[in-house]
Amino acid sequence: MPPMHRRLLALLGIAAAVPLAEVFVLVLVGFIPAEGLAPQSTAVWPYDSYHDMRWLLVYHNSWLMFGAGLLGLIALRGVLSATIVSLAWPAHAPRPPYRALVLRNVGVAAFGAFLVLPYAAYAIAASVVSLSWFLFAALIPMLLLAPFLQRMSVGPGWWRGLPSIELVGWSLLDFVVITVLGGLVWRTPEVWTPIVTIAAGALNGLLWRQTVHAAVLQKRIRWARVPVAPIVMVLALAVPLTSQVLSQPRNQANTVTAPILSQRLPPQVPYAVILLDGHDSAYDGRPAADPNVQPFSYLGLDAAGRPRPYRSSATHRSLESSSQLLAAQIEVLHQRTGRPIALIARSEGAMVARTYLRDRPDSPVRALAMFSPLVRAGRTYYPPPEANTGWGLAAGWLLRVMFKVTTIGNRAGSTPDEPFVRSLLDGATFYRYQILCPIPGVRVVAFLPTVSAAEAPPGQKLQIPVVEVPTFHAGIIGRKGADDVLISFLAGANVNHPRREFGPLQQLGDAWHAPALAIQLNPVWRPTAPPGRPFTPTRFCRT
Repeated sequence: MPPMHRRLLALLGIAAAVPLAEVFVLVLVGFIPAEGLAPQSTAVWPYDSYHDMRWLLVYHNSWLMFGAGLLGLIALRGVLSATIVSLAWPAHAPRPPYRALVLRNVGVAAFGAFLVLPYAAYAIAASVVSLSWFLFAALIPMLLLAPFLQRMSVGPGWWRGLPSIELVGWSLLDFVVITVLGGLVWRTPEVWTPIVTIAAGALNGLLWRQTVHAAVLQKRIRWARVPVAPIVMVLALAVPLTSQVLSQPRNQANTVTAPILSQRLPPQVPYAVILLDGHDSAYDGRPAADPNVQPFSYLGLDAAGRPRPYRSSATHRSLESSSQLLAAQIEVLHQRTGRPIALIARSEGAMVARTYLRDRPDSPVRALAMFSPLVRAGRTYYPPPEANTGWGLAAGWLLRVMFKVTTIGNRAGSTPDEPFVRSLLDGATFYRYQILCPIPGVRVVAFLPTVSAAEAPPGQKLQIPVVEVPTFHAGIIGRKGADDVLISFLAGANVNHPRREFGPLQQLGDAWHAPALAIQLNPVWRPTAPPGRPFTPTRFCRT
């Protein structure tokens, strides 16, 4: 067999063996939901570092463990990448000595790890609050950085000039392939998972070969004297920071403007209705058109029993305290109208409503419509800032630094430790598994935007009716079709409108989530954790 063919077989074998080993470990410990991440273990830069840093940020519980894990991963990643680059090197091009490739790729691994850490931290935030914009803010920089980091592993001068169109094309294909492979590995029946994983790893090897060829054999470098790579890195770092700035409230006086507040209820609706808006909403105190309808106030009721006006900062309170305010408002409205209560809740409001119904099974609430609920929030964890140990310790401090930068001059800005977020972190055993579950004595429907497919990994079989709408988070209320379905639900109709693309989109997004922290491992969650091995998937909707 010619040496070139032997090198190719060795390349494919190594690229396939590493993800196969990861899958075997995951199966051995029963951590099946994380199988979709395995193909990234031999992916092309920077996706392999992104894979490593997400695992590290979730599964460390001290600074010592984080530091040792970081150094170990850098060393392993550098040696593995050097081996792959050496095997993928073009046959007719001068190849550096293996020792030189190891030194270079260990340096690349260190540089890549520190560059990728902020984006991996945003993946942790996405798993805590189940909001896809955090995930997109992490992935867009990956796409920008990939062609430059891939040049970095083969030789000097990577930081000057533009990568070739071939290298950009292979980088984009890497992203598409990783996305599809992650979905396939997760979806494949367990008996076929090793075979699919081997195929995924071998495909990674072919992509490495083409990427290294494109980087080594690039003949003409445009803008050869311009430090393009550092400029792109600054732009990449600005993506999550800019997205955070754009997401901050703009001191709006009133965002509670759903049509149900400006129109009278049809006579066939038997409920009195409370509308709970979401995070960073604001309310100016104007009453609803129908006396049987009220907006929920995050500041409670005034002396006359009317919802108080509130600003966006009021929504940052804990879910438990908000549910207590909701309980008082429900009692007053129920006594005044004599009607059963229906809750219409959006985003954070849906979590408030579910917290209330969890703690008060004998309430007068008989219907709940959740718009853009935070599906499977609390999948990862980080301790409060005063703690010196705890799972996700470094991730919490990375997020604090990033949020500190983006909220300069905005005292009302969100923080990783605000009471609302800590409610999701501390109550993960409920918010991760119970949000989309039936509630005894209460009619429930969930209006899910298509973007929710990227917000929550697959695995939960829905046991309540859903209305899936092609839109973004919190963008359903006010859409004509959705409002008509809502009124039909309130009038007693059974509604259920799933969309075919929702499940496949969930599976395609699975590769980019952070691995979930096992409920039984975290001492904070352990008192309410279900029995069983730490990594065994918990059955949904079981208490």
